[in-house]
Amino acid sequence: MLKAHDLFDFPESLPFKRVFSTELAPWQWIPLIAQALNAFQFESLRGEIPPGLHVEGQVFIHPSVKLPPFGSITGPAYIGEGCVLRPGVYIRGFVIAGANCVLGNSCEFKNCLLLDGVQVPHFSYVGDSVLGNKVHLAAGVTCSNLRLDQSEVPVQLPDGSRCGSGLRKLGALVGDGAEVGCHSVLNPGSILGRRSLVMPTMAFRGYLKANSIASIKEKIETVSRND
Repeated sequence: MLKAHDLFDFPESLPFKRVFSTELAPWQWIPLIAQALNAFQFESLRGEIPPGLHVEGQVFIHPSVKLPPFGSITGPAYIGEGCVLRPGVYIRGFVIAGANCVLGNSCEFKNCLLLDGVQVPHFSYVGDSVLGNKVHLAAGVTCSNLRLDQSEVPVQLPDGSRCGSGLRKLGALVGDGAEVGCHSVLNPGSILGRRSLVMPTMAFRGYLKANSIASIKEKIETVSRND
């Protein structure tokens, strides 16, 4: 069975290490996001909030965080040291961001865990997902988290077999150092191994092993047409 430590090294910067056991299956971390935040002792540790930035609920913002002139943050949420939030960011509950993450312009985050150094800079959706250390999502990447039939999301394992996740909403589990190209969609339950790469404009599903590349094989066909 795939374990969380196959994909992630949990960073020391986050105070939730006891909650997120690396011996669990990685998709089992998704329900633990709410558990970790509900048990966290929130304090009003934050710098000055720009007048156009809406903040409500229980929210921890490290004083070193760079805040945008407008956007919305709804707690519970934990925004770690050195993070950069860009204009139009939409954080809508149960979000944990480790040190030095970029939560970008017009990006939406919901029920997700971002480990250290994650970059999601432009026009992306991240829901019910885990992004490992130094993961980069290029512009317009979507972590789709709900099947069209709204049934339980299955996951594909490294050996090619599939199992149930027990979750109706499950986005992507993206291993440390992985990259996803512009305007790609990671379908519900996608798992990317460490340092893997999904090329731009793909609709990816399933499991991508570590240090590998998923790309579209283009087939050029000549079509005759009678006018």
